Amino acid sequence: MSGWDEGAVYYSDQAQFPRGGAGAGDPETTATRHSVLRKFKEFIRGFESEKNVFPYRESLVHFPTYLRVDMEDLHAFDADLPAKLRSSPADFLPLFETAAAEVLVGLKSKVAGETGELEEPMTGEVQILLTSKEDSVSMRSLGAQFISKLVKIAGITIAASRTKAKATYVTLLCKNCKNVKTVPCRPGLGGAIVPRSCDHAPQPGEEPCPIDPWIVVPDKSRYVDQQTLKLQENPEDVPTGELPRNMLLSVDRHLVQTIVPGTRLTIMGIYSIYQAANSSTSHKGAVAVRQPYIRVVGIEETNEANSRGPAAFTPEDIEEFKKFASEPDAYKRICSKIAPSIYGHDDVKKAVACLLFGGSRKNLPDGVKLRGDINVLLLGDPSTAKSQFLKFVEKTAPIAVYTSGKGSSAAGLTASVIRDSSSREFYLEGGAMVLADGGVVCIDEFDKMRPEDRVAIHEAMEQQTISIAKAGITTVLNSRTSVLAAANPPSGRYDDLKTAQDNIDLQTTILSRFDLIFIVKDIRMYSQDKIIASHIIKVHASADAASGDTRTSKEENWLKRYLQYCRTECHPRLSDSASTMLQNNYVKIRQDMRQQANETGEAAAIPITVRQLEAIIRLSEALAKMRLSHVATEENVIEAIRLFNVSTMDAAKSGINQHINLTGEMANEIKQAETQIKRRMGIGSHMSERRLIDEMTRMGMNESIVRRALIIMHQRDEVEYKRERRVIVRKS
Repeated sequence: MSGWDEGAVYYSDQAQFPRGGAGAGDPETTATRHSVLRKFKEFIRGFESEKNVFPYRESLVHFPTYLRVDMEDLHAFDADLPAKLRSSPADFLPLFETAAAEVLVGLKSKVAGETGELEEPMTGEVQILLTSKEDSVSMRSLGAQFISKLVKIAGITIAASRTKAKATYVTLLCKNCKNVKTVPCRPGLGGAIVPRSCDHAPQPGEEPCPIDPWIVVPDKSRYVDQQTLKLQENPEDVPTGELPRNMLLSVDRHLVQTIVPGTRLTIMGIYSIYQAANSSTSHKGAVAVRQPYIRVVGIEETNEANSRGPAAFTPEDIEEFKKFASEPDAYKRICSKIAPSIYGHDDVKKAVACLLFGGSRKNLPDGVKLRGDINVLLLGDPSTAKSQFLKFVEKTAPIAVYTSGKGSSAAGLTASVIRDSSSREFYLEGGAMVLADGGVVCIDEFDKMRPEDRVAIHEAMEQQTISIAKAGITTVLNSRTSVLAAANPPSGRYDDLKTAQDNIDLQTTILSRFDLIFIVKDIRMYSQDKIIASHIIKVHASADAASGDTRTSKEENWLKRYLQYCRTECHPRLSDSASTMLQNNYVKIRQDMRQQANETGEAAAIPITVRQLEAIIRLSEALAKMRLSHVATEENVIEAIRLFNVSTMDAAKSGINQHINLTGEMANEIKQAETQIKRRMGIGSHMSERRLIDEMTRMGMNESIVRRALIIMHQRDEVEYKRERRVIVRKS
């Protein structure tokens, strides 16, 4: 019974808390409330983080409208207070806010009033925002036992409503006797409780007030801003095969309009319930069924590199990372940890490693942002482990979204405008590219996407934003993501007899946005096939044994943590010598491409533009980042150029070129084949390709020579293909 008779003054403040529940009237609860209020005031006035540093007092003087309170500080001051706040936040948070407002009055100096006398300065309400370092609970585990308790959950906002005004006190006017009354409103999504009868005692001869006499006077009521958000589970926390859950949040006063859709948040709030206005017909009669929502009392934005709140790396971890980075073979070891179950494809693994680490994003003084994320395209035969790479990246990257080309539309990748069922207003829901902000989007079957959907990714891949102008909503969302895409050539397999352009059937606009383009071929070689077969059999045979081994999962986890550490701590820049070297190399590559275009008379399938130069810069930065070095050196540039040459340059030169690599004899043979084809087919006649080739081979010609002759004639527009390239028609 502390606070019962302190200082020999009997104290009662029932008027301050009119609706205190069951025991509001008994002096004991009043006293505990009074002592809690006093403790809160002492905490704000007297908590020291260091000697003579009072963080909360300072903060109140500078920002009088809100006060951020750390639960850990509160616990250090008095262990009872956080427990009380956690168990019944709806009772004790208003007390805390009252305490803050009273302390603020004491901190302000008095001002001269109109009469010249000194008066207390007018102060508004103070909003308390709680933060805490505890772990967040999963959205799926929130049940009835958490109602009206303080909870902490993490997720990603998918929608934000417009700001509304919420009444805190409603002014009522009696129709009959013009009596005025103010009624407090429940915070959050609750309403006000309007009394049924007027408490005016009628005079003799006066008509008594009828039942339900009150009219609401909106102009005299007091309001605060309020906004509702929709929070969805983080994609990586959703169990496989389940739909992600979402939760309604209500934010008010200072927190309104601080959040845009697509932001990752950790929020503290009061888990409460409300009666849904448009509840489904089955629940219309059910009085006792309520919808849950969370009344937010504190928001933390999680930083980009790590979706689980601020990255908590222990000093031992950092020591280990630095030791690993200083070893000479760090790059090799990281590449060996990438998709260890896939044999070979060393360069692809190196490229995937660069993609995971990423270059450094730059903000120029004039507001232009240069992207630091690396985009990779894997193009090639079936069964060359392309999708396995994508699945591996999805597991390893801190934030990742996996989608397949055929099953995703433009709106699903970027953002869709949805009409809210209750308020009939439009709101935005972010798609895959927005959800993966700060991570990787893996797109499988990239070639099967409809072209109009593929265009939607253009902006996200280069400018790293998504602009939307639909249904009266015009906005720009961030999508700072890397894209890892896998595609098959149009004919299913990579055909060496076709030109590079026919094999890579994607537009130049999208190809130039990929930093590295790998052509993954399934080469039939006895020795290699044997090694791959034994490797795959070994993987299958030792699968069960390995799953019991915890080391593999620990290694995967280690790579993930190392990635996070590198991405947060290290932002390398090119050194001077590396820049000059890069400049000379770029000019040389452009010259070679021009020369090749002059010789063949047609442009390369993959353009070499300034974007490719930026790609090499990003690769060099990513290679430097793997070593935790802040400067990208010449050897990083050499390795980046080598990767660029084996991927994109190789792809640009791949396939058949009718003038290059032809010996004189071959050219003669092709000429002969052409004359034979012209003899066999008159102008305007058509014939099946298979039959023509069979007839030519019977005349003793090589099949590949005949095919080449046909390709060259097709390029000159002398023949054309019909019926899915099965029938040839001679034109001229």
